[in-house]
Order: sequence, then C-alpha cells, then structure tokens
Amino acid sequence: MIHRVLLAAALSLIPGVVRAKPPAVDAAFAPKLIIYPAKGAANACGPGCDRWIAVEGRIDQDAASRIRRFLLKVKDTQRPIYFHSPGGVVGQSFLIGRLLRSRKAVARIGRTIVTACGAATQVDDACLKIKTGGGEVEAEIVTRYAMCNSACSYLFLGATTREVAPDAAMAVHNSKLTMIFHGHPSAQQIAAFTERSTVKADRERASFIAAMGISHELTDLVRTVKFESLHILTRPELYRFGIDTRPTVETAWRLEGAARPYVRKIVLAKKDDSQSFRTMEWRLFCENKDRARLMFVREFDQGGAAVNSVIMIAGSEKPVIFGKFPARTGTYEVWSETIASDTMKAVLAASHLQIGEGASMSEGKTSLATFDIDTNGMEAAWTQFLASCPAAPANAKSVIASPGLTFSPAQ
Repeated sequence: MIHRVLLAAALSLIPGVVRAKPPAVDAAFAPKLIIYPAKGAANACGPGCDRWIAVEGRIDQDAASRIRRFLLKVKDTQRPIYFHSPGGVVGQSFLIGRLLRSRKAVARIGRTIVTACGAATQVDDACLKIKTGGGEVEAEIVTRYAMCNSACSYLFLGATTREVAPDAAMAVHNSKLTMIFHGHPSAQQIAAFTERSTVKADRERASFIAAMGISHELTDLVRTVKFESLHILTRPELYRFGIDTRPTVETAWRLEGAARPYVRKIVLAKKDDSQSFRTMEWRLFCENKDRARLMFVREFDQGGAAVNSVIMIAGSEKPVIFGKFPARTGTYEVWSETIASDTMKAVLAASHLQIGEGASMSEGKTSLATFDIDTNGMEAAWTQFLASCPAAPANAKSVIASPGLTFSPAQ
C-alpha cells in the first residue's frame, strides 16, 4: 500500500490579517526518509531544549529499519522528534509508529533548517550529504509550513506525546492500493482480490489507530476523504480525536521576512464551554531603535460580552489597562500601540507574559479573564530584528516608559 505524495499548504490563520502563501514545495522533500541529530540555540526546541532528532522525507519501503537502527543508539528517549514528511508507504509508517510507542517518544511537526546548507533547498545532494553524514548538525526549528501528511500521520500517532504547532499541518486521506498481478487473472478475480485487500487495509488502519489510543472518529473521517484529496485536521479535530490534547498551543516568537518584517507569535486557546478554539496573534514591528510597535489580534466571541480593556503583566510589574477602541476586521479585533525601549527590555526579561481581557458586565462590574503566553524565541528574534532598525530621529520626542503596553486602533 502506497500513498501518493500529496502536499498541503498551511492554512492562513487569521482571515484578513494573516495572508501568506507557502514556498514552492514540489521538490521540498528528500526521496526517502532520513533521520539525523540536530542542535540549536538555547531553547531552540522549547524551554530548556536545544537538541532534537529530525525525521524528514518520503516514507520508503526500508524506512522502518533505518529508523530503528538510529534510535537504538540514542539513549535519551525523551529527546523530541520533529517530523516533516508528505507521506509514503503505509505499512512502514505502522512499524515506525509502534517503535515510537515502545520508546514513549515525544513527537512534533517541524522543519529542521540546517545552517551549513546555507541558501540551499535543504534537499539538494550537498545538503542531504551533510544531514546524513552521521554527526550532529547545527540547525533551527521552523514550524510554519511544516507538515506530516498521509502515511506520516500514522507514525506520528505512535508517539505518546504529540504536539502540533498552530502553524503546522497534519493531513489525512484514504489509502491507494498498488497491486501487481502475475499471469492472466480474470476481471472477476481482480475485483474480488481488490475488495478483499481493501477490507484488510481498512481493518489494519482501524486496528492501528485504536491501539494508539486515538478516537475511532479519525478512522471514520479517513474513509470519507478520497485518495486524490487531502483533509487538514483542524485544531478541534486534533483535540477531539486525542492527537494533541493541549488546551492552549502556541508558536515561538519568530522573525518573519516580509515587505515590512516583524516578529510574530500565534496562540490557539480552547474555549471554556466547548471543544472549539480561538485564534490570537501578536506582531512586533520596529519603528526605530528606541521604539517598537506591537499589534495584538484577537478573535472575539460574538455571543459573549465585548472586551473593552486588555492587561499585560511582564514579570512582577503592575498591570496596565490598554486602549478601549480596537479596530475590527471580520471576526477579529486589532489593537496596536508603540512601546518604549525600556518597556521592551522589561518584556524581553520576562519568561512569561500574562494577558488579561476585561469585559463590562451588568451593574457597572468588569470581569477579567487571564492567560499566560511564553516569550520563547522573543529575545533572539528581536535582537536580530533590531540590528536592521533605523536610528531614532534626533528630534524625536521622548517616550515615557510604562510597565505595560497601551493599545489603540490600528492605523
């Protein structure tokens, strides 16, 4: 059984606000599955994590044996494994999935960008030689446009800890059977054999998914998706099926190249009263070396009370209420304001930022809902970004630093 290689673009997360197309991916994968150790900067793969295992490429007929040999040499069974694959041989994915389950592996979806490959495509011959040379490579993790599709989804299910970033994709579809007949069987014999093989393949898939502790809803869904198509699992589906059951998922802060570059973070948070999630995004722009601008985009609940204030707490600083009149685009609110350099330093020094959303209630009372977001990657991304910022104008008015940030409607 072989899945045709089908690629899917990562979804735009915020309509009208996040509009970006993925890079060309026609030749974005190695012809066979490769596995190698990688090392990055401090916290490159999460707080306290700077080493991981990269698994990428098309799942070929001998993939499981290579993965097994490699993992036998890795004593740290909790070192995270990052997958980036369009799929391949289904039977091999089942074998790898069971191997990962025996290790109680931690699996994530992410692209490993190897520094020594420079501006290469990451899959040309020179880069593949570096990746498969046997040594640990210097690299970084990028979750945006990363994918684990088709047969890759099954090996991913084998891990006991599974994490899918907000900007990564996991997609499924039904299998395609490739059969070779010898001799000259009749049409009836071919049809009967094909039917038996299809039933067997469906049974094996359902048995594997159930053994991995995943809801039968995933099996039911896969049966409805034609092989020629591809269904990207939504965040509620990932949660409901038991694939990634975190109530809040977030990306690291990362510098994004664009006509006007910015540092970005995305958070998906489960709503208290359902299995649905809402999307939030932070974009940090550089106006000059003494002043930044932060844009906060939140999805609002049309049936709930309107949020008229936002609070940020950085470290032990006193919370400050932000502006009251955000701009609206579709079902999203956009808040924005400048940040003084001293305030930016306080934000960078905090390991977490507490965000509070205040809504007016009856009798003049205000309810406040709070949640935390981490600052992982923020300092490195901002330091890199700041190097290209213009100097502050000599006649610029001084900006008084405050312990928080003030938002106003986007201009």
